[in-house]
Amino acid sequence: MNFLRNLPILVLGLGDSGLAMARWARRCGAARIVVADSREAPPQAQRLAEDVPGAELRCGPFTPALIEDGLKLVLKSPGLSPLDPAMAALIEAAEQRGLLVLGELSLFAHALADLKAECGYAPKVIAITGTNGKTTTTSLTALLVERAGLRVAVAGNIGPTLLDTLGAALDAEAAALPDVDAGADADADAEAEATPSPLDAQVDVQAEDQADDQANAPADPADAIQTSDPVEDVDDEGPEPDEADAPDASVDAESDGPADAPPAEDLAAEIGGGGPPPHLVPPPPPAPEFAHLPQAWVLELSSFQLDGVTNFEPTSAAVLNVTQDHLDWHGDMAAYAAAKARIFGKQAVMVLNRDDAAVLAMVPQPPPPELNKAGKPVKSKGPKWQPRRTVLFGLDRPRRPGDWGLVVEHGMAWLVRAHPGDPLDEATAKRAAAAFDPDELSLQRLMPADALRIRGRHNAANALAALALARAAGLPLAPMLHGLREYRGEPHRVEFLRSVDGIEAYDDSKGTNVGATVAALNGLGPDKSPAKLAVILGGDGKGQDFSPLAPAVAAHARAVALIGRDAAAIEAMLADTVAASSLPMARFDTLEAATRWCFAQCRAGDAVLLSPACASLDMFRNYAHRAQVFADTVAALAEERGEYGA
Repeated sequence: MNFLRNLPILVLGLGDSGLAMARWARRCGAARIVVADSREAPPQAQRLAEDVPGAELRCGPFTPALIEDGLKLVLKSPGLSPLDPAMAALIEAAEQRGLLVLGELSLFAHALADLKAECGYAPKVIAITGTNGKTTTTSLTALLVERAGLRVAVAGNIGPTLLDTLGAALDAEAAALPDVDAGADADADAEAEATPSPLDAQVDVQAEDQADDQANAPADPADAIQTSDPVEDVDDEGPEPDEADAPDASVDAESDGPADAPPAEDLAAEIGGGGPPPHLVPPPPPAPEFAHLPQAWVLELSSFQLDGVTNFEPTSAAVLNVTQDHLDWHGDMAAYAAAKARIFGKQAVMVLNRDDAAVLAMVPQPPPPELNKAGKPVKSKGPKWQPRRTVLFGLDRPRRPGDWGLVVEHGMAWLVRAHPGDPLDEATAKRAAAAFDPDELSLQRLMPADALRIRGRHNAANALAALALARAAGLPLAPMLHGLREYRGEPHRVEFLRSVDGIEAYDDSKGTNVGATVAALNGLGPDKSPAKLAVILGGDGKGQDFSPLAPAVAAHARAVALIGRDAAAIEAMLADTVAASSLPMARFDTLEAATRWCFAQCRAGDAVLLSPACASLDMFRNYAHRAQVFADTVAALAEERGEYGA
């Protein structure tokens, strides 16, 4: 792995990701490692000294003076917003000196490319992002991949870090495969030291990618969505130089053919078959075997990690949804969505939520036709534009072959997939498009939604996304369906706690933004219907617009309890909704009081849902502390009523 070898680098931020990048730089033989943190006493300073001997730690406010002469690369931790004035000035200083500013995901992508070149390591990479549902879908996808028989690693925003996870696997692999570069220290042998870093080439690639991003900006997604069923990927750049320029070596001195035999393509044309005779085709090289390196990576990626990335190329990737969040970091919704869209790279199968217009808008559109001076279209001289492979999932009936969805038959909701080649196949799709009726699609019933251990329609959508991602990566469906029934969900994400007097309690304390709470209400509400939900809202709203809560509250709420700093703002926004629906709504100083009141409002069959739509730090240490207070109150209520079982 040569990307960082012999480079003097600056790492910005000493959180988990910054420390991981510093460790990785040492592993890869960076010549000098400077780590800067805006805090006067970073908590991980001692770990840095232990794990990265010789690293230089600079503490205090970020200034352009950190960009010293001789630095070749800046590595930025994902939590640092480029819109922060100090960070913006520092990045501008780096760019003025011609330095790249990269993050951990870019380093991870470089490492996979280096390992593929050096030892043939080519795992499947499945990536997930979205405003809500990332962790559930990531954990579920990893379980499905494991049930399909692959050794899997889970990393990214879900933790642990990408580079620490890869480093641990390389260390474990080193004993079994000593030729694998498990990471050279700065005192590597002379030949390695003489190897130049590919940093200059990366500058050119980044400039080209930025130009491509502008040229391929999304327009109307309906024109470019293509079914995901097997099609050949098209390499617009043609074969690699060593493949295009190398002499044909398919016939050696011991073969039956002459030494100057024509290339295999010419032989195929001469004999009229689908390829050269078998005795002229060399056997493929054996695939490398690894004992510890993952066969598949399942990555949860935040918009912070994806921002600015140009070299990440997963096998399949999903954007689950895009709702208002992190606008203080990105500036506006357009920048936030653009960061999310970088997860697809240039080649991944795109797994998209068809119920979210902002997600569908990420599908690349064909370029406008070239026109002559008379304004008439002319044939383009460049490579033919190819639509991206896409798979759609949603909470309704699939409308295209190979897509995933939900249907309700005789009162039972089923997870379904439209048969990939039915009724249209690739060869006849264009001809039959005019007569195609989506309602005639043949659907494969997978399992009842009620068979999932995770509750709510939003979790059914997460399950469909996980299946679509793993299937797009080529994994078999049958063992994954067995795994789907096993998954019990993640803590504090519409997690069922217990029932008290026939009233269920659900902990969705991780619902820290409006989109998450709307998803919880719209997900759990239909599952409980005709029963209703008493919902607890409030906390630090971080300047969000609370209005999207109104329709979900009107549709599914029995009562609304409000807590925390923004209780008054939520109350004002919901005033008309609760008046029109005659819903009880009240404000409380404590979560304990709000919880008890909600149980008092409910009827048998109803549920109490803690899904605050707000951050917790105005009243609690974190969202887990908030969840514990809620759970303790529910347990106390059960004990008071003589119910001691969970």
